[in-house]
Amino acid sequence: MRAWFEREGVLEVDTPVLSCATTTSPHLASFASRYCGPGMHHGATVYLHTSPEFPMKRLLAAGSGSIYQICKVFRDGENGPRHNPEFTLLEWYRTGYDHLDLMNDVERLLAETLDGIFPIKAVYHWRYRDLFREFVQLDPFNTSVQELQALLESRHALIPVGMQDVDLDSWLDLVMTHIIEPRLGSGLVFVRDFPVTQAALARLRPGNPPVASRFEAYLNGIELANGFHELTDVHEQRMRFDYELRMRAHYRLPDVPVDEHLQAALAAGLPDCAGVALGLDRLLMVMTGVEKLADVLSFDFDSA
Repeated sequence: MRAWFEREGVLEVDTPVLSCATTTSPHLASFASRYCGPGMHHGATVYLHTSPEFPMKRLLAAGSGSIYQICKVFRDGENGPRHNPEFTLLEWYRTGYDHLDLMNDVERLLAETLDGIFPIKAVYHWRYRDLFREFVQLDPFNTSVQELQALLESRHALIPVGMQDVDLDSWLDLVMTHIIEPRLGSGLVFVRDFPVTQAALARLRPGNPPVASRFEAYLNGIELANGFHELTDVHEQRMRFDYELRMRAHYRLPDVPVDEHLQAALAAGLPDCAGVALGLDRLLMVMTGVEKLADVLSFDFDSA
């Protein structure tokens, strides 16, 4: 992989895994600790990063050009057949790209990496709305929690405790993971044009309805990558952070500090770019044909 990025002129970087700020997303939980040493941060809560996104964007704003890194990331509460609290992520950003360009990047990188080992049989492109219409005969832009709950119950899907108090997007995600993903079949599948409520740090594209300039990539039914045409508007980003903090308060999740260094980088001027994060452990799962992430980890969480 490093040879591919070198040929593409994408610079390898290394960013900290520990920060005084973290993601505000109510769907991600960070590992927190307390710094007890000398200096201005004495007594401060510090966090292991869930992604290197924020410091990488600071490098982009400082003029780094296209960059990538391979690093360990940490997410609390994620442990199961396809999840581990500590995992390896490949993340890269291309200046002058949008999410459609970056999908081509993902396809080319995977084709070269898997050549002679695990050939990609076919490549498919779906819009999020079309995917739901095809596989569950529902319009995700015009549905309700009650309709999604009835669908899941009719397919005998396991509904986690506490789902009655979550938002529509959490129910849509449950339909995606429990019903749609297992039916995606073999090959490389790209899904794009997500609802604006699932935009995260992606730009919005106007339309009827407007959609997020975001994609996900699946290989043989396993989600591998999540990419954005990156939001560069500092005021819009602030509003999204504030909204996520309100959601965290609503769900009684711990309050977390906004990354003001990222806000300053956006204010200084983030170049037009697209970024994607790809799970390398899951890629190894597909390549080796195993069913559990633990089978490709020397030390999974249960044996740590």
